[in-house]
Amino acid sequence: MSERLGVVAVVGRPNVGKSTLVNRIVGGRPAVVEERPGVTRDRRELEAEWDGRRFLVVDTGGWEMGGDDLTEEVRRQAEVAVDTADVVLLVVDATTGITEEDAQVAEVLRGRDVPVVLVANKVDHPARSEPDLWKLGMGEPVEVSALHGRGVSDLLDRTVALLPESPRIPEELPRLTIVGRPNVGKSTLLNRLVGEDRVIVSPRPGTTRDPIDIRVELGGRPYLLVDTAGIRRRSRIGEDADYFAVLRARQAVEGSDVALLVVDASEGITHQDQRIAAEVAEAGAGLVVLLNKWDLLDEEARLRVESGLSDRLGFVGWAPVLRVSALTGSRLHRLGDLVSSVLEARSRRIPTGVLNRMVRGWVDAHPPPVRKGRRPSIHYMVQADVAPPTFVVFASGGPVGEDYLRYLENRIRQVEDFTGTPIRVITRRKGRRSA
Repeated sequence: MSERLGVVAVVGRPNVGKSTLVNRIVGGRPAVVEERPGVTRDRRELEAEWDGRRFLVVDTGGWEMGGDDLTEEVRRQAEVAVDTADVVLLVVDATTGITEEDAQVAEVLRGRDVPVVLVANKVDHPARSEPDLWKLGMGEPVEVSALHGRGVSDLLDRTVALLPESPRIPEELPRLTIVGRPNVGKSTLLNRLVGEDRVIVSPRPGTTRDPIDIRVELGGRPYLLVDTAGIRRRSRIGEDADYFAVLRARQAVEGSDVALLVVDASEGITHQDQRIAAEVAEAGAGLVVLLNKWDLLDEEARLRVESGLSDRLGFVGWAPVLRVSALTGSRLHRLGDLVSSVLEARSRRIPTGVLNRMVRGWVDAHPPPVRKGRRPSIHYMVQADVAPPTFVVFASGGPVGEDYLRYLENRIRQVEDFTGTPIRVITRRKGRRSA
């Protein structure tokens, strides 16, 4: 069993630059940053390294006292992050001085048995520092400019020195990504699978913006589970934060082993569900379709949804379908075995000799059609890769059309179990590859 990484929680009131600081620590731009309070809502774990030490950085929503239900949930998520942290970075805006919310957050942190580093952000020049920050009782503030990188190395030196000596080699876990339209139950599903309220669940669409990475076990096997923002049609992406959230959701799919497409069964299968399924297949990820809220449907509604499966998702007919309720957990116990079988299918290989004996029979029974006056000749086929399984057809003569490649894919699926994974069949002629 590998040892755990140290955990650094980044907390503070809204719009003090927490996500900008996290991005500076991690490198790149993994968290949504926008000059508007409340953009980050869930807590998100990201891996970072400094001076040879690896650790997890937890980006949290703005910590506000009171407010509406969503604000209360954001505050509770931040408190959970603090309770599981080895070091807390309390970020304040050095240009505004101490606010009542800063003082309230500091008061809460003083009641926790965890080392706290006070981070005075937005200090572009030493003359802009705010001496009143000492009044928070958090010790000497570390002055930084997360936007420009000033002072971040000193902050990391101090942070790493406070971490427990517990290095580990991170596990390479299969990645499962939860995808779907906004407000279909993705975060509810994640919380059910994790067994705790890990992400905010709200009837308000668009509550989740950053992808959230969490280690879970399904069927006794560990996975890295990623909850993403709802993927909207481009015409409905109006705000910058929503645009980048959708972009990162698509990037998460591209790095996934298996995507769990959550469909609101009470609304039926929509055009957007089709588009998301197509994006998953194009990315080469495995796919499991989850018909959520199935328990809310009567028999007539269920028949309509079943009919829509073949009509609207027939192009990914190889994807298994599970009828579930994320809210109650109904039938989710089957998900672990299903995902495991999809992962096995993605790694399955057909030996070249066996494959070509079958190909000769398929071509004899159904030769490729004549195109532009020439019939292509199929010489042989090899499986060139897995995850996704990729087959290369070596041919000469006329072009091999997409319809014939689909025929070959269907025959491959008939003789070997590739349930849950797309298959790529491409042609190669005279050393050049073409579709």
